[in-house]
Amino acid sequence: MVWRDVFLGVIAVATLAMAIAQVGVIIAAGLMARRVGRMVDQLERDVKPLFGHLNAIGADASRAVALATAQVERADRMMADLAVRVEQTLNLVQTSIGAPAREGRAMMGAFRAAMQALREMRKGRGRQGRGDDEDPLFI
Repeated sequence: MVWRDVFLGVIAVATLAMAIAQVGVIIAAGLMARRVGRMVDQLERDVKPLFGHLNAIGADASRAVALATAQVERADRMMADLAVRVEQTLNLVQTSIGAPAREGRAMMGAFRAAMQALREMRKGRGRQGRGDDEDPLFI
């Protein structure tokens, strides 16, 4: 019966040791969970301003893009208006210069025609003085 009591005592001591070990593991896990919770809280406190800054940077970038888009659209409208005005000005200059130039060209044509007619009239008189029978190309 002695051996039975010894083995029963060994089992009781082993069970007590396992229970103590399990309680130790549970306490260590609780401490670890508390430490992890503090680290998460610290991380949230450290990261929260960073997210705030990132949101501010994103808002500023969005506003800058909106302003740049507005400026580009304004410049585009300005260039389109400038192109229309330049085209109108060129048409006006072409019209104001073209009409007098055509009139001047017509007057020059009339003057040339008058001069040509005078030359031909002079040539016609000189031939009549020599006679029509004496053609210089006659063979």
